[in-house]
Amino acid sequence: MDGSAERWAHAVSSTAIATRAAISSTPPDAHAGTGKTSAHTDTFHGRFVKLVPDEQVVEVVEFETPDPAMQSEMTITYTLVDADGGTDIHAVHENLPPGLSPADNETGWRMSLAKLAAPVTSD
Repeated sequence: MDGSAERWAHAVSSTAIATRAAISSTPPDAHAGTGKTSAHTDTFHGRFVKLVPDEQVVEVVEFETPDPAMQSEMTITYTLVDADGGTDIHAVHENLPPGLSPADNETGWRMSLAKLAAPVTSD
């Protein structure tokens, strides 16, 4: 995912784990006008609502945006599946905001996962 930077923050208490992240395109004109929080940034916050070690993570997130079409909680369920030589991650997204198309959501996730995988995969 060339041209982007990600910042993550986590807060842990005895009852919850909260997250906040910002993903910004760099240089700013690389994806002009595509951010949800600002022209070049997607910021969201959330919380983990279910953690099953080595099996599943369920997270509820919401974009930080003034755009009502992008405001609503989304649920993302990550399921870890044994695969030949590693682990596959299946991510199911539910309750996308009305302003976020499934196709755009999938594109963003593919870009993020590619960036995550890059340091541990070889060509």
